[in-house]
Amino acid sequence: MLEKLGAVLRKATDKIANAIFLDKNLVDSIIKDLQRALIEADVNVKLVKELSDKIKKSALDERIKEIEKKEHIIKLLHDELIKILGEYKELKLKPGQNRIMLLGLYGAGKTTTVAKLGNYFAKRGKKVALLGLDVHRPAAPEQLKQLAEKNKLVAFIDTEEKDAIKIWKKYEKELKEYDVVIIDTAGRHTLDKELVAEISALNRQIKPTETILIMPADIGQAAKTQAEDFKNLLKITGVIITRMDSSAKGGGALTACAETQAPVYFITTGEKINDIEQFNPESFLSRLLGMGDLQSLIEKIKLVTDEKKQEEMQKRLEEGKLTLNDVIEQVRAMGSMGGFEKIKSMIPGLGSAKLPENVLESQEEKIKKWEHIIKSMTPEEIDNPELLEDKKTGTSRIRRIAQGAGVHNSDVRALLKQYKMLNEMIKTSSSMDIEKGFDQKQLMKLARKFGKKKFRI
Repeated sequence: MLEKLGAVLRKATDKIANAIFLDKNLVDSIIKDLQRALIEADVNVKLVKELSDKIKKSALDERIKEIEKKEHIIKLLHDELIKILGEYKELKLKPGQNRIMLLGLYGAGKTTTVAKLGNYFAKRGKKVALLGLDVHRPAAPEQLKQLAEKNKLVAFIDTEEKDAIKIWKKYEKELKEYDVVIIDTAGRHTLDKELVAEISALNRQIKPTETILIMPADIGQAAKTQAEDFKNLLKITGVIITRMDSSAKGGGALTACAETQAPVYFITTGEKINDIEQFNPESFLSRLLGMGDLQSLIEKIKLVTDEKKQEEMQKRLEEGKLTLNDVIEQVRAMGSMGGFEKIKSMIPGLGSAKLPENVLESQEEKIKKWEHIIKSMTPEEIDNPELLEDKKTGTSRIRRIAQGAGVHNSDVRALLKQYKMLNEMIKTSSSMDIEKGFDQKQLMKLARKFGKKKFRI
C-alpha cells in the first residue's frame, strides 16, 4: 500500500535525523524527493507545495538551534501529513438498531464491501443482516447471496422484485430483530438524477443511521468531486475507500476526502472477507514510516479468530500448554489475514524484512500435510511435541509418524520447527492477550530477533 511513498518518507526522516547540518542543498534534495513521491501518490499539487514551503521555512530558520531543528522538522512533516490525511472518525454504532446504507457508482465494490462490513461487525458480536436493494445490476443479488453463504452471514434478497422500496417493506418487520442492517443499493456510471431520486426515496423510507459512499482508490483526485457531489446531494456521513492494495493513487483519494471533510471510516486492502480495516491517519502514517501499527494488527486478529477458540488458546498459553493444533490454527489465521507479507508492515521493525520467494505459496497444502501428520501422532505427542526431540526415542517416533502420514521425516521436523518458533515468540513477548495489547519493548525485541530470520509461514 503506497510502498514507494513510505520508502521516501522513511528515507527523508533518516536523512534529517542523521544530518550534522541541515544546509540548503540537503533540504532541497529532501523536498524534491518528497514532492515527487507525494505527486506520484496522487496527492494534490497545492497541498504538496504548502507542505514543502513549511519544511523549507523551518529548515532554514536560523533562530531554531540545529539539534532542535531536526526534531522540529520531523514533527512538522508528521503533523502536516496527518493534516492532509484528515481527522480520524470512527464509525460508532448507536444504541438500538443501526441501518447502514452503502452508496456508490458502478465498479466501486459496494456489494463486496457490504459483506466485508457485515463480517466486521458480526465478528464483534453484533447480530448482522445484509439487505440487497440493488435491483438494476442483474448479478448483484446473486453475488450478495453467495458472499453471505460463504461467510455465514444472513442476507435478505428478492431476485424477482425490481422495486427497491417494495423489497425494503417486504423484509422490514424481520429486519427489526437485527442490531446492524447493511444495505446494498444500486449504482450508475455517473451520479445522475435517477440515482439521486432513487437513493433519496430509499433514504426517506429506511432512515439510515449512516449513509456511506464507497469509492475505489484508483480514481485518485477525482475522489474530491465525487465526495463533494454525494455529500451535497445525498448527505453522506462517511466514506469507505476500496482497492487500496492495488493503487498508487490511494494518496489522492484519501487527501481528497480530507479536503471535502468527508471522513474515511474504512479502507479495503484485498479480495478476502477480512481485508477491511478502520482508517486511522495516525496509524496509517505510522505504517508508511515503518513504525508499525499494532492496533490495526490486533483488529485483524479479532476478525479472523473465532472468539471461543481464541479464549481456549489463551487459557492454554497461560497454562503453558501450547499444542501442535494451535500451530495449525495460527498459520491458518495468518493465511486469512493475507499471509505474513501483508501484515508485517503492522509490526514495528518488520516492515522492510525480506521474505524468501514463494514462502506463502501452497499454504493450504502445507496445512493439510500437517493435519495428516498430527492424525498419525498419539494424544500424548500432540500435547507434548518435545517428546519428538528426545535423544533416545525422538527419531523412531518421527519415523513412525512420517510413515503413518505418508510424508518425509523432514515434513514432521518442519512442523516441529514451526511449533518451536511460535513457542519462542510467545515466551519472548510478555503477553499474547490481544485484548490488553502487547508490551512495546518486548515486541521491539521480538521484531529485531525474528526480522533477521527467514520466516516459514
